[in-house]
Amino acid sequence: MANPAAHGGDNPYGLMAALEQGGTIAWATFIILVVMSAASWYIMFTKLFEQQKILNQGKRVRTAFWQSANLREGAGKLDKNSAYRQIVDDGLVAQEQHTKLTDPIDQHDWMLGSLARSQGAIASKLSNGLALLATVGSTAPFIGLFGTVIGIYRALIKIGAAGQASIDAVAGPVGEALIMTALGLAVAVPAVLGYNWLMRRNKSVLEELAHFSNDLHGYMMSNGAVKPMSAARAPAAAAAKPVAPAAKPATTTGPKA
Repeated sequence: MANPAAHGGDNPYGLMAALEQGGTIAWATFIILVVMSAASWYIMFTKLFEQQKILNQGKRVRTAFWQSANLREGAGKLDKNSAYRQIVDDGLVAQEQHTKLTDPIDQHDWMLGSLARSQGAIASKLSNGLALLATVGSTAPFIGLFGTVIGIYRALIKIGAAGQASIDAVAGPVGEALIMTALGLAVAVPAVLGYNWLMRRNKSVLEELAHFSNDLHGYMMSNGAVKPMSAARAPAAAAAKPVAPAAKPATTTGPKA
């Protein structure tokens, strides 16, 4: 029996050897899985960056936007292409359009519909690409299983041609089958985990945008009289800070009197 390790220490049952033995079908399956994996990781990283960008924009909204004198000044403090800036701009446009309507419609309903459309556009943009992750997570195991079936089929052919089930005859095809199974799982598992994680983060981002849209609606319908609780408390808290030290002299002068 020939020694498999005689070829310079190369593994005759490794990935490349299995692909060479598997032929066109093995190579096609492998390339499809690699492309699916690369697309999945690209979607995960780009969506994670996009979500984090919106979350960081939300922090700036809480600290700067609501402290502005009016909406246009506040909008100027936001990033030009940010999701929050888009909602503010759409709200201002809707407010101007309402005055041009010939058929009367309640301003609350008109603004709610306009802000809802703006949120829907942002939600649609955030969900772009997630369907690819779901598709990869559901189909990659079956593509790997296809390679597994082809490997087992080739092993059975070799057994039939040799007339006996020797290790030398079936080790290559069976190894190829197991490698394809492992590759399918390695592609599918990160895609499923990434999809679930990004969907949960999308839900948090959209909830923050919905809260901001609701606060913006109240602000616009009250001509600036209604602000978020956090923004309304900030000036009061700043004004209350100097009062706290003034209470200490009152307690110290009491016993002296």
